[in-house]
Amino acid sequence: MDVGMGNEMIAIQPGQVTLSDRRTQHRWSVELEPYQLATFPTTRARYAQVTGQWPSTAHGNRSPVEGVSWWDAVRFCNALSEREGLAPVYRLDVDGEDAEWDTSADGYRLPTEAEWEHACRAGTTGARYGPLDEIAWHRRNSYERIHDVGGKQPNAWGLYDMLGNVWEWCWDIYDAEVYGTYRVLRGGGWFDEHWSCRASVRRRSHPTFRTDDVGFRLARFPSR
Repeated sequence: MDVGMGNEMIAIQPGQVTLSDRRTQHRWSVELEPYQLATFPTTRARYAQVTGQWPSTAHGNRSPVEGVSWWDAVRFCNALSEREGLAPVYRLDVDGEDAEWDTSADGYRLPTEAEWEHACRAGTTGARYGPLDEIAWHRRNSYERIHDVGGKQPNAWGLYDMLGNVWEWCWDIYDAEVYGTYRVLRGGGWFDEHWSCRASVRRRSHPTFRTDDVGFRLARFPSR
């Protein structure tokens, strides 16, 4: 499977997803329009091809890029959009401390957490879309290291590594009243126990946070 430079996207049909937050016991439903989601998390090779940077501590072109902040991810989205002649989605202020989403733009972006969970579940309703060891790298089977993308089975919609390997940044603010600008992370990572690698699990972090089990996956709206 040659995914080192790949930018393959899967068409995701519209639908509804119900999100939940374990901390607040809050549940809410979101209606989704059609969108596209990358088959794999963004790889080290793809990130370097666009930015000229290799931020990861891991080696190998086909491993997910990690050690990237939420800000790094949105800047990558804009850079890739410009590289491919698409309209950048994010308007960033001069100081890089504020981002607005231009929903009319046709470029690359981060998924919302509702889009992420809808795609992760791929029509399933349980905690995971398959047996954990078959679909995800997590603490019990990863040998406490990151792995190349696509090494486990995909979900029913053809998406790989939605659980395990690296947490993935989403567009959303987690809870502005309590955590300010903290953004949502989804999916679990290679160092996480099995209970963190579930479709519904939400994690949060500051948008400048970088660590070796956090990456991202690209989304787009279909051409309009």
